Amino acid sequence: MTTPALLPLSGRRIPPLNLGPPSFPHHRATLRLSEKFILLLILSAFITLCFGAFFFLPDSSKHKRFDLGLEDVLIPHVDAGKGAKHSGIFLIHGPDEHRHREEEERLRNKIRADHEKALEEAKEKLKKSREEIRAEIQTEKNKVVQEMKIREKKPLPAVPIPNLIGTHGGDPEDNDLREKREKIKEMMKHAWDNYRIYGWGHNELRPIARKGHSTNIFGTSQMGATIVDALDTLYIMGLHDEFRDGQKWIENNLDFSVNSEVSVFEVNIRFIGGLLAAYYLSGEEIFKIKAVQLAEKLLPAFNTPTGIPWAMVNLKSGVGRNWGWASAGSSILAEFGTLHMEFVHLSYLTGNPIYYKKVMHIRKLLQRMDRPNGLYPNYLNPRTGRWGQYHTSVGGLGDSFYEYLLKAWLMSDKTDHEARKMYDDAIEAIEKHLIRKSRGGLTFIGEWKNGHLEKKMGHLACFAGGMFVLGADGSRMDKAGHYLELGAEIARTCHESYDRTALKLGPESFKFDGAVEAVAVRQAEKYYILRPEVIETYWYLWRFTHDPRYREWGWEAALAIEKYCRVSGGFSGVKDVYSSTPTHDDVQQSFFLAETLKYLYLLFSGDDLLPLDHWVFNTEAHPLPVLHLANTTLSRNPAVR
Repeated sequence: MTTPALLPLSGRRIPPLNLGPPSFPHHRATLRLSEKFILLLILSAFITLCFGAFFFLPDSSKHKRFDLGLEDVLIPHVDAGKGAKHSGIFLIHGPDEHRHREEEERLRNKIRADHEKALEEAKEKLKKSREEIRAEIQTEKNKVVQEMKIREKKPLPAVPIPNLIGTHGGDPEDNDLREKREKIKEMMKHAWDNYRIYGWGHNELRPIARKGHSTNIFGTSQMGATIVDALDTLYIMGLHDEFRDGQKWIENNLDFSVNSEVSVFEVNIRFIGGLLAAYYLSGEEIFKIKAVQLAEKLLPAFNTPTGIPWAMVNLKSGVGRNWGWASAGSSILAEFGTLHMEFVHLSYLTGNPIYYKKVMHIRKLLQRMDRPNGLYPNYLNPRTGRWGQYHTSVGGLGDSFYEYLLKAWLMSDKTDHEARKMYDDAIEAIEKHLIRKSRGGLTFIGEWKNGHLEKKMGHLACFAGGMFVLGADGSRMDKAGHYLELGAEIARTCHESYDRTALKLGPESFKFDGAVEAVAVRQAEKYYILRPEVIETYWYLWRFTHDPRYREWGWEAALAIEKYCRVSGGFSGVKDVYSSTPTHDDVQQSFFLAETLKYLYLLFSGDDLLPLDHWVFNTEAHPLPVLHLANTTLSRNPAVR
């Protein structure tokens, strides 16, 4: 039994007794009695306070819980017979009042019993000597440490890997294409080798200062984000020595039991996605083990009244919170909506359905909520289950939510019809309210803010061209041709945003106001940080159309990156793409190795390398296999069933 004096209190522990020897031995008995009396008094007051709070806090019947079939979610109370939608969250009928009163009385009796039991245990503990208390504390500590070690070493169930096709190859027959592909491989080696020399183990690299770099999304620890993010790119390119170096670092150094607060979204797509992809490609168990260890550390982020996870979680304490800048303490659509692919694979590989349940719970909640004009706002409060600011975008804050609806359907071998319907509904609303054509004939995706369309498109939104093409097959009313055309129009617009700069690299965002089209206006929007979204769309369009312009545009971008972003210590973003003499930002982003260079390499490879009917790429370009239900190995896994 845990000592009451050491029970957790809001993430902290009540300071234990001072068990060291007293300064004056002849006062030993007096001091011991005084300490015990004070401690008993504090414990009694604390427990009485908790007990009394149950009766004096607002009536708990105002916050009833309902079951989505997966977990409980807190929703506002509604009187029987008045079920209605209100403030962005659906309401349902509560149980009858008599049953509710019985439940409250049962809870009161339980609290009384727990209160009395805790007091008795406290009295018993205080009868013991310092030495006995110290020994009990140490025993409890040792027990916890031992349990943690056993849990970490517990082997995962043996799960057959799906039939994997296209993990090697893709060699083009054309000499020009081979040379271009080799050039991309050389760029990857330059980025990796310099990180290996100057930033090894750090999350990212400062290629000019030649030292490690990190941001708050990775917390304060050196988690080797670039290593994990780059592994599958190294493997695909055949850089196996470099891959093994990364694997050794992960085996010996990657530790998730650190006191560090990380972004749930970023760690999921980069670390869990990267580790799962490395496992599927190489078959090395260490990657699966590390992915599961990290996933367990992220689960406390879901401990909110609604089940919508916090944006940040401390890997050691499990305490979560949201970004301070997010609307009214909200979670962000693109963050809590971009977990499905990785979590489904985690349940498949472990046989533990908890990961699947977490993401399906989010989906069920979203399905039942009001959506203004059919659009999903970017902010949702995890405490109340209500939308925050009515801001909708297919760029930052919203982007990958829509991507993962489509990819959930694809990854399920096109059997997750619920995900496909949600995707189709969302895309129809986006087409109606956000997609417009400029005076110059450029199709763009704007942002909806409080009933007004802002004619601005972000670099992040350029991924949507590839998404529309990827989702064309299986679209409603046989609109495959329409979505292929829409994807091509978005690709053209994003290419124009590159072509209208001095460096032939695209800005962070660009406007369509009056005479200004596909050009950044504000200085704070003129930077390029090695982003992949435009090249990603070129690759998808090449795969589905084989139109040579997409390889031409991709090569233009590769040459511009080589000319303006390459430095002796790696690759750096630039601060102004409209300046012919750019200033570098001195950051080599981990996604440059994970996404930008991977998509360029695939663009100049044959379609037999990672074919899209067998692989689905997560939003960080980590390939995960389609879980074909026809594959009989899947039926043996209870999580999949």
